[in-house]
Amino acid sequence: MTEHAPRTAPDTPQELRRADSLVLINTGDGKGKSSAAFGVMGRAWARGWRVSVVQFLKSGKWQSGEHKLALHLGIEWQSLGDGFTWESNDMDETEAKGRYAWEVARTKIGSGDYQLIILDEITYAINYGWIDVDDVVRVIEDRPRKTNVVITGRNAPSQLIDIANTVTEMRVVKHAYDQGIRAMKGIEY
Repeated sequence: MTEHAPRTAPDTPQELRRADSLVLINTGDGKGKSSAAFGVMGRAWARGWRVSVVQFLKSGKWQSGEHKLALHLGIEWQSLGDGFTWESNDMDETEAKGRYAWEVARTKIGSGDYQLIILDEITYAINYGWIDVDDVVRVIEDRPRKTNVVITGRNAPSQLIDIANTVTEMRVVKHAYDQGIRAMKGIEY
């Protein structure tokens, strides 16, 4: 590992202000993009916010720990994909599910009924050309005043990064999978 210089305090703007809502992006090749978003989910729920999760790739067949937690907490959770694209038997159906997930997300964002909406793995649907990035940007920019949005997925398009308030890039340093270790319940899902 490389050595890093000691961290110094960041420059603080002269005046800090409160925002009505934020857009956060978790992107990059490293593990933890969705997990970080679900940490925000738990925080928002603990503050009494109405929260919704829309998953663009994962299907309802996946019973992840986060999904089980969300159901236990009464958080709306919709897994609208059909799994990994490389495992798809029908790419037309996979693409249609991605477009449908965006229609569901668009309706939720525009409703003003939620203080937090997580768009899990939406970047794939954008980068595969299933949904138009300009449409996603427009919907997010026009969202109701108190609707926060968290976006996850690799290769976040620059148009999304431009409108985001906070962008975090996860980077792989080392991963168990590269050592031949399968995904573990409780850690990866």
